[in-house]
Amino acid sequence: MKKLIVLLFGILFSSTLFAGEVGSDCTFKGKKLAGKVQFVTSFPDFKVQVVDSFPDLKVQKVSSFPSDCGKWQEVSSFPDLKVQIVTSFPDFKVKYVDSFPGVP
Repeated sequence: MKKLIVLLFGILFSSTLFAGEVGSDCTFKGKKLAGKVQFVTSFPDFKVQVVDSFPDLKVQKVSSFPSDCGKWQEVSSFPDLKVQIVTSFPDFKVKYVDSFPGVP
């Protein structure tokens, strides 16, 4: 019985430690991870955790032309993506950078 409990905890924690895979084409679940982003507290397209190391995506905040992978322009209406910032159980992890955004 103890082995089963340890196994279940191992599976649970290993799946939460590793957030989802961002594709080499800069997509996650079929959505491109570039463009106009609205930060929301409910009903997001993705839940994202901001980290300092080992990100799934490097994000550069820009004020215009957010067409390249990892370039996000924050907007309050008509977003391409809705993102919720969380501290646990993210869909994927991001690191904010000043240059060279994209998939590491």
